[in-house]
Amino acid sequence: MTFSVYSREREIRTLGHLIAMYCRKHHHTSSGLCDECRSLLEYSAGCVEKCPYGEGKGACSHCPIHCYENDRREQIRQVMRYAGPRILFRHPVEAFFHILMLRRNVQ
Repeated sequence: MTFSVYSREREIRTLGHLIAMYCRKHHHTSSGLCDECRSLLEYSAGCVEKCPYGEGKGACSHCPIHCYENDRREQIRQVMRYAGPRILFRHPVEAFFHILMLRRNVQ
């Protein structure tokens, strides 16, 4: 059995954690996501699922193909800017795998 740093399920789960942290702070939700953040998570999950690089993908921010629409890309940048450094303390295992994926080059 081989172990892969990347899995779509892990990436979507990490996105969910990041967006939830952002939503709690900026949209003051106590549980769950607001409609705007839920929409962003669904959109992002769809992009991850449709990624042409599949299991060989690296971070979306380093990808030569930009699947995200411009306004959604800016939204996810804001989420990452806020929640990226904080995920290390709330979800350290997810953060570890996310950092490994960031270091991976798209093939």
